[in-house]
Amino acid sequence: MEFCQATLETCPDATGAVVAIDVVRAFTTAAYAFAAGASEIILAGTVEEALTLREQFPGTFLMGEVDGLPVSEFDFGNSPTEIAGLDLTGRRLIQRTSAGTQGVVRSTSAELLLAGSLVCAGATARYLRQAQPERVTFVITGILLGRDGDEDIACADYLTALLRGEQPDIAPFIRRVYESTTGHLFTDPDHPEFSEADLARCVEVDRFDFALVVERRDGLWLLKPVNV
Repeated sequence: MEFCQATLETCPDATGAVVAIDVVRAFTTAAYAFAAGASEIILAGTVEEALTLREQFPGTFLMGEVDGLPVSEFDFGNSPTEIAGLDLTGRRLIQRTSAGTQGVVRSTSAELLLAGSLVCAGATARYLRQAQPERVTFVITGILLGRDGDEDIACADYLTALLRGEQPDIAPFIRRVYESTTGHLFTDPDHPEFSEADLARCVEVDRFDFALVVERRDGLWLLKPVNV
């Protein structure tokens, strides 16, 4: 199994198995939504698309952000802490974010597509191990707006180690999340809009035993949990 990394700019060319990684926070939040009972999540590229999809699917909740901040027309932000306290049993959600969902909707050449984060890293690795792709491309969605994306690179490196059969110490990877530019933002008291409680949830490695698998159906990008 070969491994490589891509960015939001290069991921449209990625073929084979692709994992779009957003540790802080999109695919941590999505995992918490499934743990709260959500049935599926439709991933959107723009706010306008998300709002149109809500008209198409009445009763659907919208969650996400623009540049990290909540969208006034949405029901929820992109906060795992907020989502963790909800009962979403049987509910469909639509998620739009500035990084994570972009990595999915831009990975148009992928034959197998997953969404990745540390909270479901072990399950993601097990799913890929069962699929046995020749090549895995990790899309580092956090490299944007001048940020280094090392929280997502750390997750990609951790997944690579697991897929190579290693048993890595998780502590250095968690430290990299906190030391990334995004990590510093979420621990900066001058930016209370970015919650340190959210960051703490984002490094709860292997909290969930499901992988986040993306399906294409009727032109939609559908995210579903698959227990592994």
